[in-house]
Amino acid sequence: MDNKLLASLPSKDFEALKPHLTVISPVQGDIVYEAGAEVDYVYFPHSGMFSLLAVMRDGKAIETATVGREGVIGAMAGLGLYKSLVRVTVQLPLQASKIAAAPFRRAVTASTALRDVCVRYNEVMLTQARITAACNALHQIDERFCRWLLQSSDRAASDTVALTQELLAEMLGVRRTSVTDVARKMQDKGVITYARGVIKILDRDALKLLSCECYETLVEQEATFI
Repeated sequence: MDNKLLASLPSKDFEALKPHLTVISPVQGDIVYEAGAEVDYVYFPHSGMFSLLAVMRDGKAIETATVGREGVIGAMAGLGLYKSLVRVTVQLPLQASKIAAAPFRRAVTASTALRDVCVRYNEVMLTQARITAACNALHQIDERFCRWLLQSSDRAASDTVALTQELLAEMLGVRRTSVTDVARKMQDKGVITYARGVIKILDRDALKLLSCECYETLVEQEATFI
């Protein structure tokens, strides 16, 4: 099983879920939840990345967290009726197993291991949101760009990330011209290549050095819970 949380379940708990799981391949840009909407499906990514966005009244949005094959989207619906507090979009093309909320709740009720997964990963998401908020407030765009790219590469399990400048600007909460300037600077340093909406990491170690401390903090925090 490519999803790490599903793979961590005892076999009997996974087998109880298996008949209700459906593999889907949503495309980049698809919205799976809007902020305020009831969570009717739970998603376990196998590859790619979901992005969680805080949406302002004027329609502007900024990324607060990302989820890849290490995690789950909508897990708190396993503990009762649950409304999403954020918009969740497909940021990198992905495959995921999805399960309707009702059978997922029944499975959680019957499984201590699955209930622990829901609670534990919610802590991961809260921690990630806190670190991202601090990063957005305190660190320069260059550092945040590098942190985001490393984080996305980890989620996608690839050194190549397909993303337009418009989307990347929205994720970082900056103007598109700022993203263009940073991407050009990183390319000049030989750290990445960027063409036609595709970023390829050439020197991961250099990218880590150029990133703020938040990337390592996120990795360490996730290792604590997952």
